[in-house]
Amino acid sequence: MSKKLSMQEQLLKAGLVSNAKAKTIKTEKHKQQQAQRHHKIEVVDETKQLAQQALVEKTERDRLLNLQQQEQARQKELHAQIKQLIDEHQIKFNAKEAEIAYHFTDDAKIKTFYVTEALRDQLASGKLAIVKAEKDYVLISHDVALKIKERDKDRVLVWNEPKNSSTIDDPYAAFEIPDDLMW
Repeated sequence: MSKKLSMQEQLLKAGLVSNAKAKTIKTEKHKQQQAQRHHKIEVVDETKQLAQQALVEKTERDRLLNLQQQEQARQKELHAQIKQLIDEHQIKFNAKEAEIAYHFTDDAKIKTFYVTEALRDQLASGKLAIVKAEKDYVLISHDVALKIKERDKDRVLVWNEPKNSSTIDDPYAAFEIPDDLMW
């Protein structure tokens, strides 16, 4: 059979009080019990208050630790999702044919990425994006860039928004320009 531990022993075992503090609490409790018996005085039990306070503090620490662990797990999951998206959807091209230098910034540093003319045009039109992989940079499509940006906006380094000619507000769009206009 296991013997139930007293409150003092539980606090000592949990490391919430020292031996000296436990002895002073025990002597104060003994004095309070004697005063209560002789003078019929209601005395507040400090040991119970300390135990309750320690329990509340421990619960709060555990809750904060749990939140921190959940956030770390969520960040790890997002990182794995981004890595999988990049690995599956990166656009591969022949680096020997890529002669055009495309410049962009990464952490306030100017980086150069060599592409072909067709890839440069797609980058400029917003059909492709440059994303930071683990150690290098890769090209991905517009749709995948959108998914990555939802998870971590700092990973998408170059992504030009597609320009629709119909969205440009041209006040003279309704007027035709005559072909035979002479100045």
